[in-house]
Amino acid sequence: MASHSGLLTVMERAARKAGSKLRRDFGEVEHLQVSRKGPADFVSKADHQAEKTLVEELQKARPDWGFLLEEGGVIDGDPTKPRWIIDPLDGTTNFLHGIPHFAISIAVEEPQYGSAKREITTGLIYQPVTDESYWAEKNRGAWRHDQRLRVSARRDLADCVIATGIPFMGHGDMAQWTRVYGAVAPSVAGIRRFGAASLDLAHVASGRYDGYWESGLQPWDVAAGLLLVREAGGFASDFRGGDQSIERKEVIAGNDAIHSKLHKLVAGALR
Repeated sequence: MASHSGLLTVMERAARKAGSKLRRDFGEVEHLQVSRKGPADFVSKADHQAEKTLVEELQKARPDWGFLLEEGGVIDGDPTKPRWIIDPLDGTTNFLHGIPHFAISIAVEEPQYGSAKREITTGLIYQPVTDESYWAEKNRGAWRHDQRLRVSARRDLADCVIATGIPFMGHGDMAQWTRVYGAVAPSVAGIRRFGAASLDLAHVASGRYDGYWESGLQPWDVAAGLLLVREAGGFASDFRGGDQSIERKEVIAGNDAIHSKLHKLVAGALR
């Protein structure tokens, strides 16, 4: 049985409290008051309510920590302390269309002493509809509830199902994506697009997907998921093969062999 830290207990409690409200709102999705956030990007009352619940719960436990929030932006905390990176509802479009595939993502980013860099050390992705909780702590592995996660063992792209995100109105670079898709698709058993990057990475960590690539990502989309993949024995990088996924807003993920083969295809398509 996996026992996680007090910090993860705090995170899970906050996610479950926000998640139970999201579940209830999801059941009433047609009655939600929806406001327009940008082209083809709707934000719901539920999204804001979930974020408010998460901030309140996490502030109670760690009052001097800052936040990087999808809806609320930056809330400053003590710069020598960790900060929370939160997506209160990853998969908003799915949620608003009644598609039961969305998640809450919470990551902890800690300052590294003697360096300007910060590092993700704890991550939690909670899927309210299935009640699945994925979590990872640095050097302690990745887990779904109390089950240890490992990335897929497949080595041949021809056997692999790869996840991605597809650009849409006002979001992403369609020409770049089309070039990469044209390189990857003929080499793999299937490509999936489910509309929640946090869950795509959780599913790579659990071996459901063999690999994943996407660009145009925000820190709250991927912070927790990147840690999950790495703690499950996988590799996650930017499109150049470096560790700047968050800064460059792009991810390639998989086991060592599949990550390497995907990286070659992506890099070749973008030359």
